[in-house]
Amino acid sequence: MDDPQRFPLLLTIDSPADLRRLPVEQLQTVADELRDYIIASVSRTGGHLSASLGTVELTVALHYVFNTPIDHLVWDVGHQSYGHKILTGRRREMATLRKRGGISGFLKRSESAFDVFGAGHSSTSISAALGLAIAAQQRGEKRQSIAVIGDGAMTAGMAFEALNHAGNSESDLLVILNDNEMSISRNVGGMSSYLAKLLSGRLYATVREGGKKMLSVVPPVRELARRAEEHVKGMVTPGTLFEELGFNYIGPIDGHDLDTLVVTLRNLQSLKGPQFLHVVTRKGKGYRPAEENPCAYHGVSAFDPAVGLHLVPSKGKPSYSQIFGDWLCDMAAADPAMVAITPAMCEGSGMVEFAQRYPERFFDVGIAEQHAVTLAGGLACGGLHPVVAIYSTFLQRAYDQLVHDIALQNLPVLFAIDRAGVTGPDGATHAGAFDLSFLRCIPNMLIMAPSDEDECYRMLTTGLRHDGPSAVRYPRGGGPGRAVERSTAALTTSLPIGRAEVRRKGQRVSILAFGSALGTALEVAARIDASVVNMRFVKPLDAQTVLQQATTHELLVTIEDNAVMGGAGSAVNECLAAHGVDAAILNLGLLDVFGEHGSRDELLADSGLDPDAIESAIARRLAPILAKTPRLA
Repeated sequence: MDDPQRFPLLLTIDSPADLRRLPVEQLQTVADELRDYIIASVSRTGGHLSASLGTVELTVALHYVFNTPIDHLVWDVGHQSYGHKILTGRRREMATLRKRGGISGFLKRSESAFDVFGAGHSSTSISAALGLAIAAQQRGEKRQSIAVIGDGAMTAGMAFEALNHAGNSESDLLVILNDNEMSISRNVGGMSSYLAKLLSGRLYATVREGGKKMLSVVPPVRELARRAEEHVKGMVTPGTLFEELGFNYIGPIDGHDLDTLVVTLRNLQSLKGPQFLHVVTRKGKGYRPAEENPCAYHGVSAFDPAVGLHLVPSKGKPSYSQIFGDWLCDMAAADPAMVAITPAMCEGSGMVEFAQRYPERFFDVGIAEQHAVTLAGGLACGGLHPVVAIYSTFLQRAYDQLVHDIALQNLPVLFAIDRAGVTGPDGATHAGAFDLSFLRCIPNMLIMAPSDEDECYRMLTTGLRHDGPSAVRYPRGGGPGRAVERSTAALTTSLPIGRAEVRRKGQRVSILAFGSALGTALEVAARIDASVVNMRFVKPLDAQTVLQQATTHELLVTIEDNAVMGGAGSAVNECLAAHGVDAAILNLGLLDVFGEHGSRDELLADSGLDPDAIESAIARRLAPILAKTPRLA
């Protein structure tokens, strides 16, 4: 990778201090080499490609102008952070990106002093950077705070809450809107760049502030001047909204024009108060396949950059997301009242075909999880049958709405919860480790965990037919490969709610498996001759089956791909205690830690959820029980 002929300038940069020693004329060469390095690196490891390619020039300019990490640079989400990582001393570690023991695919405070604020979810950068700016101000420190946020992240209410606060403060905060959805049209050409330099320059700022002070003693004239300034700027810039929020708006400018970026950022350095810079970039910039299909190259596995991704439908077993997408289309034809909602995860949730076939029944609300859930409540009150497709980690953001707007009113909303449990290379920020725990304590909730593809399909039907809030949670990727019965019966017949299924009868030990853990449970049971129950329902729990298994076996074992604390195993413990049954029990699930990144199998093994570890844990727990009085020897 570190080829001195291919990357002669980039290899001399081990920190932003090295970058700042270069003459400005060499920055474009650095950017070109950096973009090439990102492509070469991500093609080997996989990762988020399009966004990082689109912010190369912006990254170079920011680290060149600002004294990072003394100045605080806060990135939103982290999808666009690979150039930042390379320029801040982690170039050699890019070969370990998103791998077990390697560097994270997102921002991580423990990884580098340049990662000022950890990220992984969207729309946090403005709030965090404002907090840093206020802290520096109160501590008397000379630092600048810069937040970089994408246009997609600006759809979240949290971003506007932060803008509203920041614009009403006196903090020196620079918010950079990385707009990668607009094309670079004529107003982002030479005139726009000239205006950005002019509006961010000292002369304009001095005249602007001086005029405000002079007119402050004559309120009517001051108001007239303010409106005149807005109208003049509004003729050439779309920044009236941000001006109304209290920011000095600059832009839009070409985010790939390093000269304009550097000059504008240097001008903004000297301005006081909240500043807003609007830059327009192109996702996938510099790599034609990614420019033409930025969505496909958003998150990629390893590929040959000379060939690009093989964008053909997979002929292997379908993922749970695909099963959900198939069910959506099938159910839409059977139930004209069904509608589907997603907070900006159409492709990831398997909804593309549904969105194309039923556009009037598909609602992508942007990165606005809270709105998505309450919207579903309103749709349910209006007589429709809403389905909210959401990742487990993102449902956390809408917990208040789930409790107060859905469950409290007992509204029939189905939550299709994707990426439940460990999710692999994306790491702790995207793990769905807590949904069973935080859903189980909410009254009126029906919670299901399918063990295979066909069961997932039927559970979705069960949830939609249920007269109240329901959730079906399933992991990333595919299941064991069971064929799905896509029939009228599967779309009209609900599973018996709260009914488990005994899958194997054995001796001494009974394993209660929840969801995707069933396959592993059956493998372990075959080794030790144990009973296995596919629990299916986390709430309501099949208390009758739990009690029957507890009284006919020496040891009860629960296995789940969720945090042990408060999860499905805890529900079994509570059931036993409520019925006065004193049974030996072993709860297995995800440990009480934020897991690292790695493959799904590696992360499950870390929590002792691989077959060998489960067998060993059962043997250790069973030994002292059998040494006393084996009831059913």
